[in-house]
Amino acid sequence: MRDGPNIARIAALIGEPARAEVLTALMADRALTATELAAVAGVTKQTASAHLAKLLDAGLVAVESQGRHRYFRLAGPDVAQLLESLMGVAFRTGAVRLRSSPREPALRRARVCYDHLAGALGVAAFDAMVRQGLLRTGDGGAAPTEAGQAWFAAFGIDVAALASGRRACCRPCLDWGERRHHLAGALGAAFLQRIFALGWAARAPDSRVVVFTPRGEQAFLALIGSREAVAA
Repeated sequence: MRDGPNIARIAALIGEPARAEVLTALMADRALTATELAAVAGVTKQTASAHLAKLLDAGLVAVESQGRHRYFRLAGPDVAQLLESLMGVAFRTGAVRLRSSPREPALRRARVCYDHLAGALGVAAFDAMVRQGLLRTGDGGAAPTEAGQAWFAAFGIDVAALASGRRACCRPCLDWGERRHHLAGALGAAFLQRIFALGWAARAPDSRVVVFTPRGEQAFLALIGSREAVAA
Protein backbone atom coordinates (compact mmCIF):
# COMPACT_ATOMS: atom_id res chain seq x y z
CA MET A 1 0.00 0.00 0.00
CA ARG A 2 1.33 3.42 -0.95
CA ASP A 3 0.16 6.12 1.43
CA GLY A 4 1.04 9.77 1.86
CA PRO A 5 3.06 12.16 -0.30
CA ASN A 6 5.64 10.82 -2.72
CA ILE A 7 9.01 11.86 -1.29
CA ALA A 8 11.10 10.23 -4.05
CA ARG A 9 10.99 13.23 -6.40
CA ILE A 10 11.96 15.73 -3.70
CA ALA A 11 14.70 13.45 -2.40
CA ALA A 12 16.11 13.03 -5.91
CA LEU A 13 16.10 16.78 -6.49
CA ILE A 14 17.93 17.51 -3.26
CA GLY A 15 20.31 14.58 -3.70
CA GLU A 16 21.88 15.79 -6.95
CA PRO A 17 25.29 17.26 -5.92
CA ALA A 18 25.03 20.64 -7.69
CA ARG A 19 21.47 21.21 -6.48
CA ALA A 20 22.50 20.23 -2.95
CA GLU A 21 25.23 22.90 -3.06
CA VAL A 22 22.73 25.48 -4.35
CA LEU A 23 20.25 24.71 -1.57
CA THR A 24 22.97 24.77 1.08
CA ALA A 25 24.10 28.21 -0.12
CA LEU A 26 20.53 29.47 0.17
CA MET A 27 20.40 28.34 3.80
CA ALA A 28 21.89 31.73 4.61
CA ASP A 29 18.46 33.28 3.85
CA ARG A 30 20.16 35.59 1.38
CA ALA A 31 18.82 35.89 -2.16
CA LEU A 32 21.39 34.99 -4.81
CA THR A 33 21.47 35.13 -8.60
CA ALA A 34 21.92 32.14 -10.90
CA THR A 35 25.45 33.35 -11.64
CA GLU A 36 26.35 33.44 -7.94
CA LEU A 37 24.83 30.02 -7.35
CA ALA A 38 26.64 28.60 -10.37
CA ALA A 39 29.94 29.67 -8.82
CA VAL A 40 28.99 28.03 -5.51
CA ALA A 41 27.99 24.77 -7.19
CA GLY A 42 30.93 24.73 -9.60
CA VAL A 43 28.78 24.53 -12.73
CA THR A 44 28.04 26.83 -15.67
CA LYS A 45 25.33 29.45 -15.46
CA GLN A 46 23.25 27.50 -17.98
CA THR A 47 23.48 24.34 -15.88
CA ALA A 48 22.64 26.27 -12.72
CA SER A 49 19.61 27.80 -14.44
CA ALA A 50 18.39 24.32 -15.41
CA HIS A 51 18.77 23.12 -11.83
CA LEU A 52 16.99 26.19 -10.48
CA ALA A 53 14.09 25.64 -12.87
CA LYS A 54 13.60 22.16 -11.42
CA LEU A 55 13.82 23.45 -7.84
CA LEU A 56 11.31 26.17 -8.65
CA ASP A 57 8.91 23.68 -10.18
CA ALA A 58 9.14 21.53 -7.04
CA GLY A 59 8.48 24.50 -4.75
CA LEU A 60 11.84 24.24 -3.00
CA VAL A 61 13.01 27.71 -4.02
CA ALA A 62 11.31 30.99 -4.86
CA VAL A 63 12.41 33.73 -7.24
CA GLU A 64 12.05 37.50 -7.29
CA SER A 65 12.85 39.69 -10.29
CA GLN A 66 14.46 43.11 -9.90
CA GLY A 67 15.23 44.77 -13.20
CA ARG A 68 17.27 42.40 -15.32
CA HIS A 69 18.20 40.21 -12.40
CA ARG A 70 16.42 37.25 -10.83
CA TYR A 71 17.14 36.46 -7.21
CA PHE A 72 16.58 33.02 -5.72
CA ARG A 73 15.96 32.03 -2.11
CA LEU A 74 14.53 29.04 -0.25
CA ALA A 75 10.76 28.80 -0.55
CA GLY A 76 10.26 28.87 3.21
CA PRO A 77 11.43 27.81 6.68
CA ASP A 78 10.07 24.29 6.19
CA VAL A 79 12.58 23.74 3.38
CA ALA A 80 15.36 25.09 5.61
CA GLN A 81 14.27 22.73 8.40
CA LEU A 82 14.42 19.79 6.01
CA LEU A 83 17.93 20.72 4.86
CA GLU A 84 19.21 21.25 8.40
CA SER A 85 17.80 17.84 9.38
CA LEU A 86 19.54 16.21 6.41
CA MET A 87 22.80 17.88 7.43
CA GLY A 88 22.35 16.46 10.92
CA VAL A 89 21.84 12.92 9.62
CA ALA A 90 24.81 13.29 7.26
CA PHE A 91 27.04 14.52 10.08
CA ARG A 92 25.89 11.78 12.46
CA THR A 93 26.44 9.00 9.92
CA GLY A 94 29.86 10.25 8.88
CA ALA A 95 28.85 11.55 5.45
CA VAL A 96 31.22 14.51 5.66
CA ARG A 97 33.27 16.26 3.01
CA LEU A 98 36.69 14.80 2.31
CA ARG A 99 38.17 18.27 2.57
CA SER A 100 36.55 20.52 5.16
CA SER A 101 36.10 24.22 4.55
CA PRO A 102 38.42 26.50 6.55
CA ARG A 103 35.22 28.09 7.87
CA GLU A 104 33.78 24.87 9.29
CA PRO A 105 34.95 25.45 12.91
CA ALA A 106 33.38 28.92 12.76
CA LEU A 107 30.20 27.46 11.25
CA ARG A 108 29.93 24.98 14.08
CA ARG A 109 30.40 27.74 16.64
CA ALA A 110 27.85 30.27 15.36
CA ARG A 111 26.02 30.45 12.05
CA VAL A 112 22.78 31.44 10.42
CA CYS A 113 20.37 28.54 9.97
CA TYR A 114 17.97 30.12 7.47
CA ASP A 115 17.24 33.16 9.67
CA HIS A 116 18.02 32.08 13.23
CA LEU A 117 21.14 31.45 15.31
CA ALA A 118 22.64 27.97 15.14
CA GLY A 119 25.88 26.38 16.26
CA ALA A 120 27.33 26.00 19.74
CA LEU A 121 26.25 29.48 20.80
CA GLY A 122 22.71 28.97 19.52
CA VAL A 123 22.44 25.66 21.36
CA ALA A 124 23.83 27.25 24.53
CA ALA A 125 21.12 29.91 24.35
CA PHE A 126 18.34 27.37 23.87
CA ASP A 127 19.63 25.17 26.71
CA ALA A 128 19.82 28.20 29.01
CA MET A 129 16.30 29.32 28.13
CA VAL A 130 14.92 25.87 28.95
CA ARG A 131 16.98 25.56 32.13
CA GLN A 132 15.80 28.94 33.39
CA GLY A 133 12.16 28.22 32.65
CA LEU A 134 11.89 30.74 29.80
CA LEU A 135 10.92 28.04 27.30
CA ARG A 136 8.68 25.06 27.87
CA THR A 137 9.46 21.98 25.75
CA GLY A 138 7.59 18.75 25.10
CA ASP A 139 6.13 16.60 22.34
CA GLY A 140 8.81 17.85 19.97
CA GLY A 141 7.79 21.50 20.34
CA ALA A 142 8.61 24.54 22.41
CA ALA A 143 6.79 27.62 23.68
CA PRO A 144 7.76 30.64 25.78
CA THR A 145 6.46 30.63 29.34
CA GLU A 146 5.04 33.75 31.00
CA ALA A 147 8.48 34.37 32.47
CA GLY A 148 9.93 33.85 29.01
CA GLN A 149 7.59 36.38 27.43
CA ALA A 150 8.65 38.95 30.01
CA TRP A 151 12.33 38.09 29.43
CA PHE A 152 12.04 38.50 25.67
CA ALA A 153 10.09 41.75 26.14
CA ALA A 154 12.94 43.11 28.27
CA PHE A 155 15.27 42.17 25.40
CA GLY A 156 13.10 44.12 22.97
CA ILE A 157 11.03 41.30 21.45
CA ASP A 158 7.21 41.25 21.48
CA VAL A 159 6.30 37.56 21.68
CA ALA A 160 2.55 38.20 21.42
CA ALA A 161 3.02 40.05 18.13
CA LEU A 162 5.11 37.18 16.76
CA ALA A 163 2.54 34.62 17.90
CA SER A 164 -0.19 36.41 15.95
CA GLY A 165 1.69 35.99 12.68
CA ARG A 166 1.34 33.18 10.15
CA ARG A 167 4.69 31.64 10.92
CA ALA A 168 5.22 29.29 13.87
CA CYS A 169 6.35 31.46 16.76
CA CYS A 170 8.72 29.09 18.53
CA ARG A 171 10.24 25.85 17.33
CA PRO A 172 13.25 23.74 18.36
CA CYS A 173 15.61 22.98 15.48
CA LEU A 174 18.09 20.11 15.79
CA ASP A 175 21.60 21.44 15.27
CA TRP A 176 23.67 19.32 12.88
CA GLY A 177 26.95 20.01 14.67
CA GLU A 178 25.85 19.89 18.30
CA ARG A 179 23.09 17.27 17.98
CA ARG A 180 21.01 19.36 20.36
CA HIS A 181 18.42 22.04 19.68
CA HIS A 182 18.67 25.72 18.92
CA LEU A 183 15.80 28.21 18.76
CA ALA A 184 13.94 28.54 15.44
CA GLY A 185 10.64 29.97 14.25
CA ALA A 186 9.66 33.64 14.28
CA LEU A 187 11.03 34.00 17.81
CA GLY A 188 14.40 32.56 16.82
CA ALA A 189 14.57 34.94 13.85
CA ALA A 190 13.68 37.95 16.03
CA PHE A 191 16.27 36.90 18.63
CA LEU A 192 19.06 36.84 16.03
CA GLN A 193 17.96 40.13 14.48
CA ARG A 194 18.04 41.74 17.91
CA ILE A 195 21.60 40.48 18.44
CA PHE A 196 22.57 42.04 15.11
CA ALA A 197 20.76 45.30 15.92
CA LEU A 198 22.67 45.63 19.21
CA GLY A 199 25.96 45.25 17.34
CA TRP A 200 26.93 42.15 19.28
CA ALA A 201 27.55 40.14 16.11
CA ALA A 202 27.44 40.35 12.34
CA ARG A 203 27.33 38.04 9.36
CA ALA A 204 30.69 37.20 7.82
CA PRO A 205 30.84 38.28 4.16
CA ASP A 206 29.57 35.62 1.73
CA SER A 207 29.08 33.09 4.50
CA ARG A 208 26.59 31.71 7.00
CA VAL A 209 29.12 32.34 9.79
CA VAL A 210 28.01 34.69 12.57
CA VAL A 211 30.95 36.54 14.12
CA PHE A 212 30.53 37.93 17.64
CA THR A 213 32.66 40.80 18.84
CA PRO A 214 34.48 40.13 22.13
CA ARG A 215 32.15 42.51 23.97
CA GLY A 216 29.17 41.18 22.08
CA GLU A 217 29.90 37.60 23.07
CA GLN A 218 30.41 38.67 26.67
CA ALA A 219 27.04 40.45 26.62
CA PHE A 220 25.40 37.45 24.93
CA LEU A 221 26.72 35.02 27.53
CA ALA A 222 25.60 37.34 30.32
CA LEU A 223 22.15 37.56 28.72
CA ILE A 224 21.67 33.80 28.64
CA GLY A 225 23.15 33.40 32.12
CA SER A 226 26.32 31.59 31.11
CA ARG A 227 29.43 32.49 33.06
CA GLU A 228 31.83 30.54 30.85
CA ALA A 229 32.72 31.01 27.21
CA VAL A 230 31.35 28.36 24.90
CA ALA A 231 34.18 26.26 23.52
CA ALA A 232 35.18 27.04 19.94
